[in-house]
Amino acid sequence: MTAATWPRESGYDDVVDLNRYPINAPSSPAYRRLIRACQDQLRDEGVAQLAGFLTAAAVGEMLALAGPLAAQAWASDQTHTVYFEPADDSAGPDHPRALLQHSAKKAIAFDQIPGSAPIRRLYESDDLTGFIAAVLGKRVLYRSADPLDALEIAIFGDGDELGWHFDNSEFSVTVMYQQSDAGGHFDYCPGLRTGQDQNYPAVREILRGAPDGVIRLPGSPGTLAVFRGQHALHRVTPVSGSRPRINSVLTYGEHPEMKLSELTQKLFYGRTA
Repeated sequence: MTAATWPRESGYDDVVDLNRYPINAPSSPAYRRLIRACQDQLRDEGVAQLAGFLTAAAVGEMLALAGPLAAQAWASDQTHTVYFEPADDSAGPDHPRALLQHSAKKAIAFDQIPGSAPIRRLYESDDLTGFIAAVLGKRVLYRSADPLDALEIAIFGDGDELGWHFDNSEFSVTVMYQQSDAGGHFDYCPGLRTGQDQNYPAVREILRGAPDGVIRLPGSPGTLAVFRGQHALHRVTPVSGSRPRINSVLTYGEHPEMKLSELTQKLFYGRTA
């Protein structure tokens, strides 16, 4: 085995296109321009997308890795409301808090992803953590301390989907590896609710199938996205065909030692850790 093919356990210079996205040079003018562009996009569109953030080689390596790991993935299939709360029809059967959505996917947990995997090396870098914090205007962010949920590979096969929902967390960070044959589209409605107004009438119309205000986000392989999902209703449409949709979710928070409860670990990954 040559040095070029020896498994890498740290560093990410082969993972990110640093010429386009110099996350390793926070004092440079190019870095500051990149942060401003991401912040503008996040403010105006509710999401900052960095196409080609991962190199083609890194994407290929992650896809090659996802195949064998899929056999260990936890398959979840559940119904839920858009608020991830028990259904409540006290305000009527067509109220958003009563309408159930369907979500199904396969999840490869953090502790199943090898240390040499491109996405794990990138996630464990302080450069990426600092970059995400800067984009979000946070003084500091921490990587999740959860041994299962810190970093996930999500696989959406034929019939899988994420039903309409609002995130409980303020933001999410994802990396796309592969789009499905058909379906698997990311749809979202930015700023549909606020901390002061749940905007139930608009939420109900979306759940009834109204297209007004729904944006379909393109997601090419290698794209990193920072998304504000707490106030934006969003979903992944049902996948069809033999080629799955594959992406990663990278988890950060403003407090160290952030972990899921054992109940939530069991729900998302079929076990506790």
